[in-house]
Amino acid sequence: MNLTLATFLPILPLCILALTTVLVMLAISWKRHHALCYGLTLLGLAAAMASIIGLDGFSSAWEPTPVTDLLLVDRLANFHMLLILLCTAACTVFSYHFLRAYTNNKEEVYLLLLIATSGGLVLAMSQHMAAFFIGLELLSVPLYGLVAYTHERRLSLEAGIKYLILSAAASAFMLFGMALIYAQTGTLAFAGLGQTAIINPTMLGVGVAMVILALCFKLSLAPFHLWTPDVYQGAPAPIAAFLATVGKVAIVAVLIRFLLVIPTQSALFLQPALAVIAVLSILVGNLLALRQINLKRMLAYSSIAHMGYLLIAVVADDSVAVETVNIYLLTYAATSLGAFGAISVVSRVGDEEDQENENHYHGLFWRNPYLGGAMTLMILSLAGIP
Repeated sequence: MNLTLATFLPILPLCILALTTVLVMLAISWKRHHALCYGLTLLGLAAAMASIIGLDGFSSAWEPTPVTDLLLVDRLANFHMLLILLCTAACTVFSYHFLRAYTNNKEEVYLLLLIATSGGLVLAMSQHMAAFFIGLELLSVPLYGLVAYTHERRLSLEAGIKYLILSAAASAFMLFGMALIYAQTGTLAFAGLGQTAIINPTMLGVGVAMVILALCFKLSLAPFHLWTPDVYQGAPAPIAAFLATVGKVAIVAVLIRFLLVIPTQSALFLQPALAVIAVLSILVGNLLALRQINLKRMLAYSSIAHMGYLLIAVVADDSVAVETVNIYLLTYAATSLGAFGAISVVSRVGDEEDQENENHYHGLFWRNPYLGGAMTLMILSLAGIP
């Protein structure tokens, strides 16, 4: 394959984000300036979003464009990339206001956010196991540091360690599944999984199941959800928003691509299992949310339930399933950002914990009518009203 400038034009958003990361790194090494790093980050995210729209990625004439054997840029990838960039921009704004009173280094937050977002973009375009794993680790590793960024707080450091250990275990589980898939098919490309001769269908099914179960952990689906409330509670509010939105959108994007191409016999085996996981996630998320007085833990269980609802559309095997998932992702991301954004505004970084217990919000409407109204609207929307 001849690599030219035109070859990499479809991944211009990723290139812009990588360049922005380097610029922020150089800015930090030159002179620490919180507002400068914040401005560079927002500018890079805006340029990446403009490049997606400017490349006319949503026109009817758009053709799917492979970039080497690893990445595929199509309308689905463009939608997910744009949503990831929008969510990151919102989390960047939340982080700036949240960290203004932070007495330790602030600027590295934007560096880690940009790197994690780059991983999300790679996941949205992945059509190969290698790109899949690289994107997943590029998304996950900066999040370990982001979750524990306010390490002076005990809960933040504890959440970072929990997320590191459990996420690493899930990644190892997924790698073993990829090895089994390669042993049975001789390929790591998504498109080749259903087109090659299979040596042992049972072992292939085990490999596919291991990859899917690792993704269920990343999506906080029951019974792989146990880390979610503790990590959301311990993470700074803007980072919890990033986990709940960008982390979920990127994983759902690659899950859709993976499920669309797996062999039929594996799909028939996985469909009832995923249906059970979806129902269990809905029950666990909603029932345990009723017992919470901590708002971030309640939103964590809400995330578990919503991922269960979304998984129902994923396993429906319907011609409009992808469009349904995308609409659901868009509304879920908007409402989650609004809810976590309100927590970020109310909280102060110097406190031992964020302002997350329900008693912190008594009388919020009278103190700040706009914030109270927005918070109410987002909570109602997460409940399906309107």
